[in-house]
Amino acid sequence: MKHLLKLADLSREEILSILNLADQLKYERQHGVFTPYLKGKKLGMIFQKSSTRTRVSFEVGMYELGGYGLFLSDRDLQIGRGEPVEDTARVLSRYLDGIMIRTFAQQEVEDLARYGSIPIINGLTDYCHPCQVLADLMTIREYKGGFKGLKLCFIGDGNNMANSLMVGAVKTGMKFSIACPEGYEPDGALTEWAKVEGDFAMTDDPVAAAKDADVIYTDVWASMGQEGEKAKREKAFAGFCVDEKVMAAAKPDAMVLHCLPAHRGEEITADVFETHAKEIFDEAENRLHAQKAVLVKLLK
Repeated sequence: MKHLLKLADLSREEILSILNLADQLKYERQHGVFTPYLKGKKLGMIFQKSSTRTRVSFEVGMYELGGYGLFLSDRDLQIGRGEPVEDTARVLSRYLDGIMIRTFAQQEVEDLARYGSIPIINGLTDYCHPCQVLADLMTIREYKGGFKGLKLCFIGDGNNMANSLMVGAVKTGMKFSIACPEGYEPDGALTEWAKVEGDFAMTDDPVAAAKDADVIYTDVWASMGQEGEKAKREKAFAGFCVDEKVMAAAKPDAMVLHCLPAHRGEEITADVFETHAKEIFDEAENRLHAQKAVLVKLLK
């Protein structure tokens, strides 16, 4: 494991190894133990998309591991004024020990890895969100004890979250179902892969997708950069809300996850959100632990 560009690049064994280390680091933190695994290491954090959880969790994570996280917005870098990504990669590789980038195009992340000489971590692109899904998998395992025999259901836009959850579910042996409106399906190549490699189903009926699910997952209807489509998407996604009817179709002990921020009354009702708030905010906390595990794996 040289980089974390997308979850599809990792084997099942690599994913489980990250999760095991994340569990260890979480246990240590809960008991006041902060081993400086990354003493003196420097992580550049490039943000072309703003964030709450990504910024705070990576910066705190580097601090707790004994290293330093350097926040870099696109306004601070020449990359925001047209410097080629290959030049940025080669320059930053001489200053830093690793780069985390949160941006739009997946190709930009891939190019940083191609032209740089240090580990690259994908903090989010329009294509995928591997760091979030590692935290999701960590949370599911905490609550359910494992992955075997579980069904993960995603309801909403076939976006970067849907793409990465699909890969994470298949690689850990879970069934995966998704309900999305026509025209908002996840990546076609990934769905074809999931059909061959795993137990995968796609429908436009949220209740059908949620039948006997152990985990219900949702995300906002309009992601960052899609604000201009808000009205159009609200119309398309009417009926794709995680509500009592959806939860009634799932298993009685089904958990609910949301990558946040949540728009109560749109993709999830306020009642369902608050009923499952502990799971959702444990999931948010686990971003810190899962990413610390990735940092140790890549930078130590």
